[in-house]
Amino acid sequence: MEGSGSLDAQIESLLNVEKQMRLNGDVAGTKKAAIDILQLCFENRAWKTLNDQIVVLSKRRGQLKQAVTAMVQQAMQYIDQTPDVETKIELIKTLNSVSAGKIYVEIERARLIKRLAKIKEEQGQIAEAADLMQEIAVETFGAMAKTEKIAFILEQVRLCLDRQDYVRAQILSRKISPRVFDADTSKEKKKPKEGESIVEEAPADIPSLLELKRIYYELMIRYYSHSNDYLEICRCYKSIYEIPSVKEDSSKWIPILRKICWYLVLAPHDPMQSSLLNSTLDDKNLSEIPHFRSLLKQLITMEVIQWTSLWNTFKDEFENEKNMLGGSLGDKAADDLKERVIEHNILVVSKYYARITVKRLAQLLCLTVEEAEKHLSDMVVSKALIAKVDRPMGIVSFQSVKDSNDILNSWATNLEKLLDLVEKSCHQIHKETMVHKAALKL
Repeated sequence: MEGSGSLDAQIESLLNVEKQMRLNGDVAGTKKAAIDILQLCFENRAWKTLNDQIVVLSKRRGQLKQAVTAMVQQAMQYIDQTPDVETKIELIKTLNSVSAGKIYVEIERARLIKRLAKIKEEQGQIAEAADLMQEIAVETFGAMAKTEKIAFILEQVRLCLDRQDYVRAQILSRKISPRVFDADTSKEKKKPKEGESIVEEAPADIPSLLELKRIYYELMIRYYSHSNDYLEICRCYKSIYEIPSVKEDSSKWIPILRKICWYLVLAPHDPMQSSLLNSTLDDKNLSEIPHFRSLLKQLITMEVIQWTSLWNTFKDEFENEKNMLGGSLGDKAADDLKERVIEHNILVVSKYYARITVKRLAQLLCLTVEEAEKHLSDMVVSKALIAKVDRPMGIVSFQSVKDSNDILNSWATNLEKLLDLVEKSCHQIHKETMVHKAALKL
């Protein structure tokens, strides 16, 4: 009891000092008095008194902003030295309530919320942790370092994905522009001009910009995997592949390049997929995994692919992806792979045939007539192909209906080609006769 009485007396005398300094407008003195009170409570391990004094000091009339900031920053150092989790949560909540609505301690509040969310997550309360993190809109904090902002938003996205809130995860992820990762970090930081807010240095535990880039794209892979958007997943892996630290280490880039190849094959045929496919084939590193080079080559070669032989060749590689970086390719991946092969084969057939019977098409695709018709219809609906099916006759026509202008233009082109050929032929005949005449004169 004597100890607590002595502590109260010491606090009382320091509060009087703090009052004098505050009323005199002495910033340094007020800060020192407030910090001394907190230090005294901490040294005596009086955690309840510490919380009470933080609230009392912050609510005193005309309290200086600098004193509140110094007090919050000082108390944040004690969080890791609390005896148990309950005391830690209580201290964080006290500091959170003190800093709420005060723009000059917004960064400290964001860090406090992040720590509280981490504790909640460790306790298995992921939904609560995600709700806590979403209270803070760090993108509006001018004084916070760019890397810390990005790390905070990525933590928000991760918690939303953990609670399977994919809509909110997408909204939060859009707060980060992928271009921010391409900024040149080697350039010297400009000194802020007069009147500009000073940007704080990021804490030591915040990853570098390139590490944050990797985390961002890994989270986006998790998001796109939910909707099986193979092309976007491929683009995310492509961005990770471009990171210098990944490109320098073959043990890192080989699994990523494998994933890029698989997701390119699984992605539906469109201009973006075709562009990525060709750029990947031009990559010199692909020679390290020749199996996958031949897989991509088959896709750009206008030849019918036999599904059974392809599956027998690549089945082991496909199954092996479960043990590689990034895990399996998805539950529907095997079915989607078969569908992509069928789509490729239909496109190949449409290139070589103007008209074909449905029965023959089914034979080429190694499917039943009903299945062939279904896949063909799906491709026509998705506008990947122009085709018409005459069901009574059982004939598929891959030609688009031309209007009168197109027909006239094609005739004009054909006539032009014909006249060119006639002119060239006449020239060649004239040349030959001249040569023969010259030979006869000799």
